[in-house]
Amino acid sequence: MRFKLFLCVLVLASVAYAREPKTYQRGKVLQMDSVACGVDEKDGQSLAGEMLGTDSGHKKTQEVLCQEYVLQAENVNYRIRPRDVKHPVLLPPGGQAQFRLQKDKMILRVEDLDEKEREYTVVSMTPRTDASTADAATPHLNHLQ
Repeated sequence: MRFKLFLCVLVLASVAYAREPKTYQRGKVLQMDSVACGVDEKDGQSLAGEMLGTDSGHKKTQEVLCQEYVLQAENVNYRIRPRDVKHPVLLPPGGQAQFRLQKDKMILRVEDLDEKEREYTVVSMTPRTDASTADAATPHLNHLQ
C-alpha cells in the first residue's frame, strides 16, 4: 500500500515538474525617457501642530519622474515602465533583452546586466514600420508576373 502511495506521489511530482519551459522573445532596448508619472506631496504639519492647531496648511508638491523604455521586438515596439517604482534598475540603451508577457505584465531580463527577471508594465504597443519588416511583409513580384 505504501509503495502505491509513493509511486502516485512520484508520478504527480514528475508531472508538475515537467511543465513546458518558459519561452522568451528577443528584443533590443532602444531608448530611455523620463516621463511624469505623478506628484509627490508633503504636508507642512507635524503631530504637535495638528494637536494644537498651529501648523499652516502649506503643502510642498514635486513632480515625480519615471523611466520609460522603448523595447524593439521582431514585429512590435513596446513602451514599458518598471513596476518597482521605488528602486528601478536603469537598463542600458542598445542592450539585448529577453522578455515574455505574463498576464498583465512583461517579465524582462537584460543580457548585459545580471540576467535577473524584472517586472515591467506595458504602456503602449506599436507595430514596427522600418524598411526591414516592411520588405519582409510585402511579397516581391518577379518579372514574369
